[in-house]
Parts: sequence; structure tokens; C-alpha cells
Amino acid sequence: MKTHYRAVVIGGGVVGTSVLYHLAKFGWKDVLLIERSVLTAGSSWHAAGGIHALNADPNIAALQAYTIDLLPEIERESGQSIGLHMTGGMTLAGTPDRWEWLQSAYRTFQSIGIDDCRLITPEEAGDLCPIMSTEGILGGMWADREGYVDTTGTVHAYAGAAKKHGAEIVENNRVLALNQTANGWEVVTEKGTIQTEHVINAAGLWAKQVGRMAGIELPVSPLNHHYLISDTIPELEKLDFEVPMTVDLEGFTYMRQDQKGILLGIYEVDHEHWMVDGAPWDYGFELQKEDTDRIEKELILGFERYPALQEVGVKTWVNGAFTFSPDGNPLVGPVQGKPGYWCACAVMAGFLQGGGVGKSLAEWMIHGEPEADVFGMDVSRYGDFAQNKRFIKETTGQFYSRRFIMTYPNEQLPAGRPLKMAPAYTDMTAAGCRWGASYGLEVPLYFAPDGFEEAPSLRRSNAFDIVAEECRAVRENVGLLDISGFSRFEVTGGGAEAWLNHVMASKLPTAGRARLAPMLSAEGKLKGDLTVFNWGDGTWWVMGSYYLRDWHKRWFADHMMEDMEVRDVSDAIVGFSLSGPNSTKVLERVTDGPVSLPFMGCGTMDVGLLRAKVGRLSVTGELGYEIHCHAAEHIGLRKLLLEAGADLGVKEVGFNALLSLRLEKSFGIWNAEFTQGYTPAETGMDRWIDWTKDAFVGREAAVKERDGNGPQRRLVTLDVAADGADASGYEPVWSGDTRVGFVTSGGYGHTMGKSYAMALVDAELAEEGTDLSVHIVGVERAAKVIAPSPYDPAGKAMRT
Repeated sequence: MKTHYRAVVIGGGVVGTSVLYHLAKFGWKDVLLIERSVLTAGSSWHAAGGIHALNADPNIAALQAYTIDLLPEIERESGQSIGLHMTGGMTLAGTPDRWEWLQSAYRTFQSIGIDDCRLITPEEAGDLCPIMSTEGILGGMWADREGYVDTTGTVHAYAGAAKKHGAEIVENNRVLALNQTANGWEVVTEKGTIQTEHVINAAGLWAKQVGRMAGIELPVSPLNHHYLISDTIPELEKLDFEVPMTVDLEGFTYMRQDQKGILLGIYEVDHEHWMVDGAPWDYGFELQKEDTDRIEKELILGFERYPALQEVGVKTWVNGAFTFSPDGNPLVGPVQGKPGYWCACAVMAGFLQGGGVGKSLAEWMIHGEPEADVFGMDVSRYGDFAQNKRFIKETTGQFYSRRFIMTYPNEQLPAGRPLKMAPAYTDMTAAGCRWGASYGLEVPLYFAPDGFEEAPSLRRSNAFDIVAEECRAVRENVGLLDISGFSRFEVTGGGAEAWLNHVMASKLPTAGRARLAPMLSAEGKLKGDLTVFNWGDGTWWVMGSYYLRDWHKRWFADHMMEDMEVRDVSDAIVGFSLSGPNSTKVLERVTDGPVSLPFMGCGTMDVGLLRAKVGRLSVTGELGYEIHCHAAEHIGLRKLLLEAGADLGVKEVGFNALLSLRLEKSFGIWNAEFTQGYTPAETGMDRWIDWTKDAFVGREAAVKERDGNGPQRRLVTLDVAADGADASGYEPVWSGDTRVGFVTSGGYGHTMGKSYAMALVDAELAEEGTDLSVHIVGVERAAKVIAPSPYDPAGKAMRT
């Protein structure tokens, strides 16, 4: 062990060895992995080792597919057997809703290029797994590329391949402390102190402690997980093939063959946390005693699904801990405010996702950006609010207990809520507001009468007519929307304008104006669809998505310049928007004179007793204003505007209405039409780029795209012949039998009375009038490319 390395990986499980392997393979040879005990001495040794390419997040599914492709490669490179059994796999549905969901999911996987899966009947499922009872099964989905690996062999294969690329591994060497230095980190270990530019927390069950060494409280917690391995099953001995990996969603179990018996794993509803502050340092190859009473209900279901278990004994019980994040996805990437500190933890499906995590993190460290859009596992998706122990326990426990429970698109889950509330929350709740959550903040979805309960559904829910009324109020009169759920960054200082010109690809607004501003990465991918306000007094605002606050703060911090400051004022400044033809009338009733703001104008004005910052813009496509105030003024502002608009048809509305209204204008939103995986040209954001600027982040890549052959796909609006259900995202788009794109988002346009979707499709099919089709909840529906903005295409309403 040397005293200096370019990067030090902490943790010798499947994730740590994968990160080490990818760093060395991609060119960083001066890298070290430190393990407090021996390789696999944590969750890796007792993991079930299942692998499959399917995941609800398409980007993570692609990384899982990468991992599966990588496994034979590391076996060849290292010479270490990984014990790969590619048995194929089934996911079973036992309720009508689940079967409908599975049919929809099958089409989603087609959208992202996973073509080795198909829907199967209960009879086919029984033939594929003869030891299984098919009672209660309505259907299933088969995937060719599912199976399992030898977990210990796989970790040693990653490690052996990493060594052949020049990496080093030191076992039996616990990290004692981490100290930040001017050039990186000082890693104090039992065998000496190391200086390094980068440190990677891949510590698994000990990730919490390794985070705390750097002053970071990671939102992770271990939970216990059971599986059993049966004695030999006579029926299996007679087969000349291995039974497939099988997930019984209604039974809360997964199964794979283990020699001539089976491994049956259980995700029980009655979850159990273990060592929430991290595992003891001397823990490693131990297990917790099985707790059959706690898992009794799920165990009975498993024994009913596989009746042969009732005739043989249990050879081995495993009750071991795995580390979970609040949403079950990994925590990966650089930690804002801790330069050189990287996370690769909470990877509860390490043998399935470890390869993709290692690849993405290595690309990030070496090239500045991962190839894939990995926001779904980016550590920045959580803020300081997620450090709270109760929040962590509630959310990780909820995820574990619902691992196999169906969650509907319109379903709101209770764990960790309510956490942050805008000041008018209580009054809005009394008025019937139904709430969703964004980055810990309660945000309004719609307003309903007393006693109303929205039924979870894959189709249009019973809130459909309520949202329609809110849309009608905006189009015909005026809607009032709480806009606390947007981020606001205040940019000040003599260098503020120069900095904004550097990080924003657009032209900057002149004093008293606002402008839409795309922000790009160096590779020319989108990093934000933001709005920049120039208040005319040397103060600028950057507004964006509330849940991207930490993500954007990290980006801003990485690109800071002299003589300027960025301050996150998202919780200090809140507000309401007015949208609709009566918006100006309402606002004029509470101001001291005519409102003369031009479209996309902004300024400070008296609103009642408040001094508010007001911008004339609206995502609804109507005449509208955003009125920003201090948090202490939020309750009063709401009351003032409701009273002023009482005889003008003012109605409180939520974000469900906003999403419908924006689709009728073909207005894209982040994490749907715009992501860090897409470019300006393919999404239409290039129309906001100021090509006359000599320099801005991403300019070279954007010019290359502009001057090349054009993007291979383009964003379009589709008129969909839907029936009772609308597109939501990632449904495949077809031209005949050829898959030509996928839906980015969709919904019902209540003003136009039509179902719309926005989609990325092959560029040659982006012309208006092109006939296509889309699968909606698994059923193919006709679709046609239409001109953008089916409602008010000339944009007169916004500018009147």
C-alpha cells in the first residue's frame, strides 16, 4: 500500500469492486480498494444473486442490462468463475389490475429496447416451472435474460479483473477517519494514512459511518431480508432443465433453483430495520436468526405457490441485512459541498446493478458526466431533509414493505409526510386541497369536496371531472395555483451577469424581463430548463424544478466564478400564480394602478400590503402572472387574491390541471420531455440558444449538433385515440410493426377534449400528419403527429 493514490474505494463488496474495476479499465490505474475485513464480508456473501434486465425506471433497466452483458466479460478477464445460470425468468400477475399493469410494463420494456421478453399464459407459466401451482395466476411476463450468479465468485471476478488493469486491493484494513484537505482527502486506516484526490463510499452496511466520517448523513438504513433454501425436491431431480427465476408479486416471493432444491425469498409487509446507524465494525459473515412468525403470512403463500416445499425440509435459513434508500434506488455520485467525495451505496440489488453503478460512477469521475441519465440514483435527489432518522425509517420501511405491492401512478404514499408545508397549507387543506410530495414539500394536486377519495387506477381516475373543472376555470376565468413548489436561486454580485452568460445557453433578459434559459453540460446534453429573471437592480433569479435543488446547487458550485454569489431562496420565497383571461383584473384590484407588465416582463410592485416580485408568464398558455412573496406573507397573499377574484370566477387549482393545460400547449417539462440524457436539438430547446455568444458551457457540442446532420429523433405532439386511459411515459410509438420512438409524457387535454402525448420519434417521422400508434395500458391506439400547441397555436392568449 502506497501513501498516495488518485482514488480510494472504501468497501470490498460487489459495488466497490465494480467501481474499482471500471476506474482501472477506463484509465485510472493508480486506484486502491480498502476492505475492513475480506472481500464479500457484508451483504455480498449472503445475497441471492438474482439478475434481470427489467426495472420500472428505464434508465436503470438499461444499466442492469449492461451489468448482465458485463458478467461474462469479467469472468473471462479474471479467470474466476462467476457461476452464471441464465435460466430465464417469469413475473406473475394474480389480480386484474396487476395483469393489466404487466401488459403495460411489457410495452414499456419494448420502448427501451428490451426485446427478449414476452407475455405468457398461466398454462405456459406452469410448463416453464412444473413445480409451481398456477392457481390464481392470470398471466405473466417472461424474460430470456434472467438468472443468478455465485455471489462470492462474482465479487472476486470483479476484483481479479480490476487487478489485471492495475488496481490494488488491501484487505483487513479498516478506515478510521476521513479528513478533507486542500487537494482531496486524507484516509486514515489501520495500516497507515493515505492521501487521495477522490474517495468513494461503497461501504454497504457501513455506508452510514463512512458518510459521517466526512460530515455527511446519508439517507440509508439496513433492513433484514429472509430467504430459505430447501432440501432436494424429487420433482426437480426428474427435470432436465433448471426452473426459471420466478417472481410471484401477489405472494411477495421470488424463487430460483438451488442445486436440486429451491431458494425462496420473501419481501414481507411486516419489515424489520436492523442497526439503523450502521453495522458493527466487527460484523461480516454473521446472520440474524430466522423470524418465521414475522414472515408467516408470506411464507404460507410461498408454500402454496410451490407445493413441493410442503414435502421437504428447509436446508438453510438466511436472514441478513441489506441497505436501502428511501425509494430503493442507489445513492450514486458526487456529494455537493464535499469535493472529491463520491457515493456508491444503498445498492440493494448489487449483483444486478453493480456493473451499471461502477460504469456510471467511473465515467462521472473521469469524464465529468456519466453516459446514461442516472438521476434516478443520483445522491442529489435528496436534500438535508432526508437526514432525519424518522424520515429514513419510515420511507425505507415503506419501500421494503411495498417491494411487491402494486403502486398506481396516481397513488400518494404516506411515509415521511407531511414534512415541509407552505404557510397556506392548513387553509388550502380546509378548502379541499389534495396533496402530493416533491423533495419533501407538499404540493397541491387538485381541490376536492369533503369526503372525496381518489381511487388508485391505471386509467383516468375518479378525480378526472374535478381536474376538468379546474382547467375550465383557468381557460375561462382565473385559476390560483400555489407555486411554492418551484426552486428559486438568487444570483448577485458584480460577476453575476458574466456567470449567467457562461452557464446559460440563452441570451440573458434585459432589465425588467424574464427569459427561458436552457443550461447544457459540456457534452451538449440538457442540464436544466430554467427561467432567468433580471429584476433590474443587479439581482437575478433562476427558477426551476423544486426537486432538482441539490442537483442544480451542485452544478452551480462546480462552475462558480469570481465576484458573484448564488443563494438558494426556495423556502424563503413562495407565492401564487394567477392564470386565465381575468388574471389582470384580479391583480389590478390589489395593486395601486394599472398593471402594465409586458409578456415575460417582471418587476416589484405593491400587492395589497405586500411588496411582491411579479412576473408575467404562465405554463398554462393563458394570460398569467407569478406573484412571489416571503413565506410569512403566503397566507395573506392567498386570502387577498381569492377575495379580489371572488366575482371573477377565481378557483384554486392544482398541478394536475397544470399538466393537462401545458400538454395542450406542447410545453415540455423536466424529467419527461427534458432530461440530462437529451440534447437541445432533439427536444426543440435549441430555439432558445443564443448562437451569437462566443462561449457558454456546452457551446462546442451544441454547435456540432446544429451543424451536423441533425438529431436522429425529434420531440413531437401526438393526438391519441385513447379510450379511458392516457399515456403517461415510456409507452412505445409504432409505425406499422416498427418501433420508432417512445412517449415522454401524456394526458388528457380537457379544453380540447382530446388525449395528447409528447414523444421522441425518429426524425423522418416527425412531420405533421404522420400516422403512428401508441400502446396505452398495454392496448395499441392510433396516434397522429399534429402541429405543436393544439390550443391557441398563435399564443395570443398569453400575450393579450
